[in-house]
This record gives sequence, C-alpha cells and structure tokens, in this order.
Amino acid sequence: MPGKQPSLFAFPGLDELAPALRSYVISCQNAGLTRHGAFKVGVSGGSLPKVLAKALLAPATSDEDKVQFDKWEIFFADERAVPLDHDDSNYCLLKKELLDKIPANLGQPTVHPIDTQHLNDTQELADQYEQLLVRSFASRDSVKLPIFDLLLLGSGPDGHTCSLFPGHPLLRETSAWVAPIEDSPKPPPKRITLTLPVVTHSVKVAFVATGGGKKEIMKEIFEQGNGLPCALVNEATGERCSWFVDNPAVEGVSYPRRGFL
Repeated sequence: MPGKQPSLFAFPGLDELAPALRSYVISCQNAGLTRHGAFKVGVSGGSLPKVLAKALLAPATSDEDKVQFDKWEIFFADERAVPLDHDDSNYCLLKKELLDKIPANLGQPTVHPIDTQHLNDTQELADQYEQLLVRSFASRDSVKLPIFDLLLLGSGPDGHTCSLFPGHPLLRETSAWVAPIEDSPKPPPKRITLTLPVVTHSVKVAFVATGGGKKEIMKEIFEQGNGLPCALVNEATGERCSWFVDNPAVEGVSYPRRGFL
C-alpha cells in the first residue's frame, strides 16, 4: 500500500460513530475551504445518508464544529438510471434523509443530480455527468482527473463500492471519469459510477460500514483483499482512506483499530 495503511475506526454503535464521522467530515470541509473556498464531496447511497444525517444534523458544540452547508458542492459517487423521485435514486435517498432536514440557518448545499433526460442512454447519462465534473473541476485538458475533497462511500456485502462490482470489466477503466454500467448484479441494472481512478485520487476517502452482516466481507477486504473493489481503494489510497464502522461489522477482523482523536 502507498505510505501508511488505511485507518480503521471502530465504535460500539452509531451514537459513538456519528460524532466521530462529523468531526472527520468537518476537518475535510475546512481543508477544502482553505484550499479553494468550497467543499467538493461525493456521496453514495445505501445506509450512508441516514448515518450522515445523524452526524451532520446534530447541533454544533463550538465554532470549530460548524457544518458550512452553503459552501458544499455535493456530487454522486454513483447513481441509478431512474427518475430523481424514484425509490432507487441515490439523490432521492439523500434528499429524504439529509437535504430536506437541513435547517435554513445552516445554509443549503449545491447539489448535482444526474440529467434525467438521458435515462434511456446510460452512456450519454455518464457523459453528461462527466461534463458536469469537467465544468466544476476545471477544463479537461488541464486536469487529468477531478480531485474531490472527500468521497463518502459504503461497502456492499460483496465488497462493491459506488457501482464498481467485484470482477467487473469496469474496474479496468482508466480514461473515463464517469462510466455507465448496464449489468449491475444488484438491481437496478442500469447505473453510472465514478471510475476507480477518480475514486482513488480523492484527497480523502471515508467508508461507513455498520452491522454484523458486514463482518465476513470486512474480513475479506482487510485480510485477503482478493481484488475486491473496496480493497482496491484501500490499496491505492493508503493513509488517505478511513473506515468508520461499528464493532459488529468488524467482529473477528484481524486488522488494527485506531483510536479516534
């Protein structure tokens, strides 16, 4: 792995995990604001939005503990080719769990959903989302890859992350920033996703994984790797990667836990 290994932070439960995740996100936010006056963050779906809401909607305890939502630019690490109000939409999930609950006094983030005019053409859907990234992260000829301040990801029970699935040819994509997938092993089959090079070039990557149902795959990710997408991200990002998990998710996993300061 490059440099040091990823940090694994394990907590008794969500009540302890959420404040630590908040602290981590705010430190990434502040670094982004110092760097370029904005916080460019990519998020995935699954159980992540609910955990994010618990972390980010808690009252600030000090001036240093403020979430400056009005400086956030939110992108989607992957999205399903469905309307924005569809139950399968990651945008819909984030809106319901987090965006709709942000108090007005905290400001509102700029959110970048997919262009639903292209739901029937996943290549065009991916191309349009890539163009959106080009506009936000500078012109294509001056930037090889977009560099997010933070990507907030989950891990599927098969070790997938974003819509990058184990053994899928898409893991070998090296030139596109956003790619279509039409044969997702998990429904719905049609999606778009950030590619592995984009994920691994993020300034910071944070995974959130909870529940005893994750312990077998966590064991495989951290002990064998086996080319699982989550393990590939670990290997490529090293110390830029942090995992926020509850104890049941890493029961029996022989990988050193770190204390969260």
